[in-house]
Amino acid sequence: MIRKILLVSLLAMGFMGSTLKTEKVDMSPEQLRKTATHVITGKVLTISERSETADDWKYTRYVAEIQISTIEKGQGLKTGDLVYARYWRRAWQGKRPPPPSTAGHRGLPNVGEMIRVYLARNAYDGFGDTNDGGFNVIGANGFEKIE
Repeated sequence: MIRKILLVSLLAMGFMGSTLKTEKVDMSPEQLRKTATHVITGKVLTISERSETADDWKYTRYVAEIQISTIEKGQGLKTGDLVYARYWRRAWQGKRPPPPSTAGHRGLPNVGEMIRVYLARNAYDGFGDTNDGGFNVIGANGFEKIE
């Protein structure tokens, strides 16, 4: 009897595990700061977005225009400058269950909010390496809302 319950439990857990999505783990504040080439605080002035479909994924790519209030890390920026921070989300559009993967950035900012943002310029951004001179938001949780 116990074997039967154990077997049914294991089968149920295996089925549940096969339908779960894998999501990128949040980086700690220390990891974000260490990975970032730049850390700033500022006000989100505008957000632009565009969507595209690739394979079975719908990608939404964003650019937030942020007016810098303070610079906590990084060279080449000054208070009052505008920074254009890139980030993304994606949603599965396929007919089959999605493969283990990430949906992109979380905790996305809104226009008018004060935020701290961890950025990578010509460096690893938590998803891959960048080398085009733009600012990418670090990891899945590189935004921090400031009250």
